[in-house]
Amino acid sequence: MSMVKETSENGTDLSADDIGTIEEIPEGTILSRQTSVNLVPFIGQRFVSQDAAYEFYCSFAKQCGFSIRRHRTRGKDGVGRGITRRDFTCHRGGYPQIKPSEDGKVQRNRKSSRCGCQAYMRIVKRADFEVPEWRITGFSNVHNHELLKSNDVQLIPTYCTMSSDDKSRICMFAKSGMSVRQMLRLMELEKGVKLGCLPFNEIDVRNLLQSFRNVDRDNDAIDLLKMCKDKKDKDPNFRYNFKIDANNRLEHIAWTYGSSVRSYELFGDVVVFDTTHRLDAYDMILGIWLGVDNYGTNCFFGCVLLRDENMQSFCWALKTFLGFMNEKAPETILTDQNVWLKEAVAVEMPRTKHAFCIWHIISKFSDWFSALLGSQYGQWKAEFHGLYNLHLVDEFELGWRDMVDAYGLHGNKHIVSLYALRMFWALPFLRCYFFAGMTSTFQPEPINAFIQRFLSAQSVLENFVEQVAAVIDAKDQAAFKQKMIRSRQKVSLKTGSPIESHAATVLTPYAFTKFQEQLVLAPQYASLLVDNNYFIVRHHTEMNGGCKVLWVPHDEFISCTCHDFEFSGILCRHVLRVLSTNNCFHIPYQYLPVRWRDSLTYTKPVLDPSSGNVQMLQSMVSSLVSEAVETDERLNFACGQLNLVLTRIKEFPGPSSGVNNNNNMSYNNSPPDSLILPEVEDSDGIVQSFTNESLSFGKLKERRSKRRRCSVPCCGQFGHDSNDCPLMEDDINEDGLGFL
Repeated sequence: MSMVKETSENGTDLSADDIGTIEEIPEGTILSRQTSVNLVPFIGQRFVSQDAAYEFYCSFAKQCGFSIRRHRTRGKDGVGRGITRRDFTCHRGGYPQIKPSEDGKVQRNRKSSRCGCQAYMRIVKRADFEVPEWRITGFSNVHNHELLKSNDVQLIPTYCTMSSDDKSRICMFAKSGMSVRQMLRLMELEKGVKLGCLPFNEIDVRNLLQSFRNVDRDNDAIDLLKMCKDKKDKDPNFRYNFKIDANNRLEHIAWTYGSSVRSYELFGDVVVFDTTHRLDAYDMILGIWLGVDNYGTNCFFGCVLLRDENMQSFCWALKTFLGFMNEKAPETILTDQNVWLKEAVAVEMPRTKHAFCIWHIISKFSDWFSALLGSQYGQWKAEFHGLYNLHLVDEFELGWRDMVDAYGLHGNKHIVSLYALRMFWALPFLRCYFFAGMTSTFQPEPINAFIQRFLSAQSVLENFVEQVAAVIDAKDQAAFKQKMIRSRQKVSLKTGSPIESHAATVLTPYAFTKFQEQLVLAPQYASLLVDNNYFIVRHHTEMNGGCKVLWVPHDEFISCTCHDFEFSGILCRHVLRVLSTNNCFHIPYQYLPVRWRDSLTYTKPVLDPSSGNVQMLQSMVSSLVSEAVETDERLNFACGQLNLVLTRIKEFPGPSSGVNNNNNMSYNNSPPDSLILPEVEDSDGIVQSFTNESLSFGKLKERRSKRRRCSVPCCGQFGHDSNDCPLMEDDINEDGLGFL
């Protein structure tokens, strides 16, 4: 087999597939291609993360008869753009290195399996803002050694893995008094594998059971409570609650941190409550509350350990969580497909929209349907993804019936259960609710990576809370550092539209990327006026159908039947098409949601923004950012000092509620003229800088006059106001413009 090589955009070669074009493809297409175990890696194949690429290549290697390992990288986590290239190689690649010992003597030459095999797969990260996309740019499947047979491959240590579900079942079997051999036989029958073909053996099971016996559960629980009390004494913002059973044993415990409560105030509209993991050594369910911030990164809200998995336990957990968050319930919550949890949410959060995490459902498909459907499994899964991503309920109902008929799944209990609960997971039933992108089939990658860092801290229960806090602090510092770097990065405009420029100055890079994807696709659609305020928007290749867009210019109200804005908080391509064809040059601020803006806590200041101290602060902040991002040492020092300064500032009393109450206007109603905005680069490469170096007071005043925004709705441009707007000089009224 010939070897194909390519490299990244960082000075390395790229394939033709890496020079991307934007086109409409179903959201589940890439995923369905990647999860098919019969595919060979190919140049240009896309993945949402390094882990997804690793799992795909690992499945391919297992079929071929070898295992893989992670090899070279370009870049480093937390520095600059992070890792931009990753190589995976055959486990027999390279040669063993002889390392001298401390006393200068050469170690004895132990036998190694490495023989310089050249088989590899290279992936490169595409640097398009925050879009997580990795592409294969190099692949070779030429081996210089004999490949293993299928019966021997499972003995390679890489494939001797035990999932969390397997550990939980083994723990349950041990409680029932089953022998180790009985456990293995039963799990072979459950998974439908041949005798001795499980990814773990008898020794692995015995080692796991021994690790459970070495834990002192009662004493560790007492130490955990003592540690929580000590932490509460040191940090008043730390919150925890627990429950003791009749035998004076710890039954449940939940906790959160001050930073988590503050994050929830901003991003608590959508919450994921993950209860699929366990601390097996202590036989307790681990529940974690997570969300997503305005930069698209996961934020931690709270943690709980539950002794039992029943409705009472979940009710206690949800009620405690609401108590931590000042009784503020989320708008939507995503959980596993758990009957008791479903009932608990209905009781404790009756006004919250409850949905099931689609990635938890999809993860069970292999056990449910692979043996049943055989060679048709890959095709069925792709068809399921297509149904999941539909917009209309009627189309879903019709497509589901056709799928069941085509594959003969009428009596299958899993299909019956999925259909009965379709309103909890199928997107056609959920698009009217806000989910902040958390229903994506690609979402579990970052969430699982986040949770695995917690699970790695479970060795001793006493230290678990402290270790979780350390994980969160490290993540928050890395996120703050990345935000400072992004604030200095140029934003590339692809259309040159005033609407695009407006969105670039308000939205975070993550949200702007989502907005830009829709804006670039908008010209592919035709906008047809049906009534005074109604438009039909359909793709240029379609003759019928399409989405209905309602636009009331005088009220600045616009909506679309696809409900993408209600679902994600980003205007859809249909709405953007109507706005662009009707001379709209800026977006009404109610359609730039606060939770996706670059500065969430901006309010109209109580002090006069033209005062000397305020202008000096703005100048200092601008200079601080530009100077700090020069080196990692400067950036780390700036982040640490700013955290101390902000903590000290919050200790000062704020303005009284009775003073200047009329000025406390939310950011939702005022344009962000005083914010430090990113550099914007238009499609012609012309840089429009919205930041500045250290400025004198005179230059700041001059800049403020130059940055005046026109309040005429059909204009909205900078550099003049409504008194000298060029559009107002013409004898064109608002009806003639077809705009506000």
